[in-house]
Amino acid sequence: MTDSETTLSIALVGCGNIARAHWRGIRYHAPRLRVTAVVDADGGRAAAMGDRVGAPAFASLSDAVASADFDAVDLMLPHDLHEEAALASFEAGKHVCLEKPMAHDLAAAERILAAAATYPDQVFMVAEQAQYWPDVVKARQLIDAGAIGDVVTARACFYDPQQIDPAAPKPWRFELARSGGGIAIDGGAHWIRPLRMMLGEIEEVVAATGCHIPGMEGESWVRSLLRFQTGVAASFDALLSPAPVAPTEDFRITGTEGELVIEHGREGRLLLYDAGHTGGETIMRTFPGKVDSYGAELHDFSLAVLDGKPLEAAPEFSLGEMRTALAMYRSTRTKRWEAVWG
Repeated sequence: MTDSETTLSIALVGCGNIARAHWRGIRYHAPRLRVTAVVDADGGRAAAMGDRVGAPAFASLSDAVASADFDAVDLMLPHDLHEEAALASFEAGKHVCLEKPMAHDLAAAERILAAAATYPDQVFMVAEQAQYWPDVVKARQLIDAGAIGDVVTARACFYDPQQIDPAAPKPWRFELARSGGGIAIDGGAHWIRPLRMMLGEIEEVVAATGCHIPGMEGESWVRSLLRFQTGVAASFDALLSPAPVAPTEDFRITGTEGELVIEHGREGRLLLYDAGHTGGETIMRTFPGKVDSYGAELHDFSLAVLDGKPLEAAPEFSLGEMRTALAMYRSTRTKRWEAVWG
């Protein structure tokens, strides 16, 4: 078996902060990936990433396709650039791993899916690292095993404190035309996916959103209720804040016979509360599994290409997070429950 059959050469396209997380994941948890090119329109950033990974740097994807040797791309670009880059990669014969959300709006996402369908021999994955969070996977297993009885309700809370420099240029994530929304469609997706993994598909939502950060065009906070197809209702709260925030758990799943709690942060745990453990039993630590999940998703991508392994989640599944966020935005305007898949 040749090296090309046992490893997958990949180009990192977009060399911002997320690229460093992906590179760490490749180094430590995706042994069958080899980075053979990096791409960024910012020459200095591309050169720095090229030095970091030991691969040639290019200013554009087209330059990399013309001059470098790689079979796949890891697209980590602003949301509004996803469609152009994905379609160009398909046309160039590359397997595509695309950071979530699939695009900045639903129409672009559907065009990407339609294009991917015309290249059935090329793997297309939408990267959502929460699919690989070990605590969420284990929680799903516990729910399936009846550890907390029948699920009654749930809560998800995503609080993201960030330092924001008001004198700096506006981040692209603050521009609606580029991002497609605010915290719900972006970081909030990492909390919506686990809710779907643990509780099933979301049927409808009602939400209120707002923004307290100057210059941000999308929402900086959201308060919402989600009703699942099973009839279970859950709350989803998200907040982007330049101010300090108090600690809270990421998830709380309440059943007829107990609760599962996933704590936040490096000291977080997955806890089971039941009749035998009224003070809570530590099932597992949540760190470093969440950090390592970038490598787990990229390893899954490599196995899909090299071995034909089915992806843990098909690209179409990622539409659930986008559609949920878009339903929240509609609900803010209509002040009514809005269907996710209608």
